[in-house]
Amino acid sequence: QVHLVESGGGLVQAGGSLRLSCAASGRTFNAMGWFRQALGKEREFVATITWRGGRTYYADSVKGRFTIAISRDNAKNTVYLQMNSLKPEDTAIYYCAAGLTADYSPANYNYWGQGTQVTVSS
Repeated sequence: QVHLVESGGGLVQAGGSLRLSCAASGRTFNAMGWFRQALGKEREFVATITWRGGRTYYADSVKGRFTIAISRDNAKNTVYLQMNSLKPEDTAIYYCAAGLTADYSPANYNYWGQGTQVTVSS
């Protein structure tokens, strides 16, 4: 079992920054991803990272603005999403997920957090 808890969402003005955190407990998966879902839209890929090699992949819409990273501290593993130069279209609920491969599809992630709201005002 894997337990994921996101934090760090909030309200920010366009051009601002936020850092999301995802505390992961339980077994370690090969990859951790961030996805987002805006109101009335499907869940979409944002970024993913492999646990061992630290390879990262980003959606084109966030490349150059968002950074995904992993922190390992004994039994506590945390995945971060640093979001800079935020735009109103980044407004969504952001979810972290654990999966076997660093993949773009939500279907390939086995465990999900509860989500954290990010709202970017213009």
